[in-house]
Amino acid sequence: MRYIDTHTHLDFPAFDDDREQVLGRCRSLGINRLVVLGVSRSNWQRVWSLAENEPAIHAALGMHPVFLEEHQQEHLAELHERLAAVARHPKCCAVGEIGLDYLVPGLDRERQHRLFADQLALAAEFELPALLHVRRAHAPTIALLKQVKLPRAGIVHAFSGSLEEAREYIRLGFKLGLGGAATWPRARRMHRVIAELPGASLVLETDSPDMAPAFEPHVRNTPANLPGICEIIAELRGETPEALARTCWHNSCELFGWDPTAVC
Repeated sequence: MRYIDTHTHLDFPAFDDDREQVLGRCRSLGINRLVVLGVSRSNWQRVWSLAENEPAIHAALGMHPVFLEEHQQEHLAELHERLAAVARHPKCCAVGEIGLDYLVPGLDRERQHRLFADQLALAAEFELPALLHVRRAHAPTIALLKQVKLPRAGIVHAFSGSLEEAREYIRLGFKLGLGGAATWPRARRMHRVIAELPGASLVLETDSPDMAPAFEPHVRNTPANLPGICEIIAELRGETPEALARTCWHNSCELFGWDPTAVC
């Protein structure tokens, strides 16, 4: 089977001691492509260097809402400059990680909204997908997406909303990223939603090193957990892991404009 991890942070220090070994393990498991996302100006170059030097890795650049206090207005101008330089490069696949986080206390919602809107405008300008972080903020996110109308939509990372919210995103062209959170037995509401989602809307992810799956709890998450995540989600949906992996592979390739027959 072949897999694409559509959301990882493989550049984070948690992988500094064994990044090459993790990538080797991914290759042995059929994880042929990984999207590594920028979260602030401080890691854009690190993410880009990884993508340039590792065939399987593709880069997304953006400013994450949780790091709101780190972001300066001039960083937005620099992001525009970087995207202008690399948007057509085969290793640049998206704008992200961007979005709204209404869970973390103390994050200025008005500032988040402005930053999110500005980055969606960049995704529209450069015709790149947007990779979204959305926590307890589906209604304002959907409302803004309806205004912007991105030419290539994107992915709602770690989707855990309702079935109606899922349908709203799907109507806007978005895929829904499923990862470790869906593997936990207590996530019954999520399980019911996952069983109802159309296969054409799904992509797989790990969010490594965070969001560890139930079968590898309380330790660093890695992209190597993707096949196990796929198995559990397939069981929830009443289909084979092979069928789900194949569907998610094609969905991811379609979104990012990759040749589904190519292997890195």
